[in-house]
Amino acid sequence: MSNDRGVRVVDSADVSAEASLGEGTSIWHLAQVRENAQLGENCIVGRGAYIGTGVIMGDNCKVQNYALVYEPAKLGDGVFIGPAVVLTNDTYPRAINADGTIKSAHDWEPVGVTIERGAAIGARSTCVAPVTIGAWATVAAGAVVVKDVPAYALVAGVPARRIGWVGESGVPLTAGDEDNTWVCPATGTRYIETDGTLSKETV
Repeated sequence: MSNDRGVRVVDSADVSAEASLGEGTSIWHLAQVRENAQLGENCIVGRGAYIGTGVIMGDNCKVQNYALVYEPAKLGDGVFIGPAVVLTNDTYPRAINADGTIKSAHDWEPVGVTIERGAAIGARSTCVAPVTIGAWATVAAGAVVVKDVPAYALVAGVPARRIGWVGESGVPLTAGDEDNTWVCPATGTRYIETDGTLSKETV
């Protein structure tokens, strides 16, 4: 296990020399981090997880065991990726071309999943690129996301649909005492809903 700049990489992990790991980042058993991936500070990549070539992760991200983060995914600060999550990168997947030849990297254009600050992707869910998961949104376990998710949205199901709102603490919001207002039971923070989007109330 290495400790350069507080970076921890266990011996069984496969981390490219061309990857960039921020201070305090930990890469655990059997994880793979590919060439030109950029991980911020204090990130955790769990057992058996895969971080693709050129993937960008902000600070304080957690990628749990056996999650697959395919390039060119972009994760903001504080993103949580649950166990066995898949972020895809091929809109029309095929092993072979129409003429029967094996597809190469030159035969398709990777597309990525973008996940904004503080969002959480639940265990065994799949985000089908190209989609954007808004800041502080939560994707429920087992969901399949095929369209963009607004900030603070709680989505579930196959395909995923919004079933509520969540605050920055991750707790589902409850209806406020005024129309189109929502309150976090954990923190008391108030939010305003406008035309299907949510924003934190400013004081």
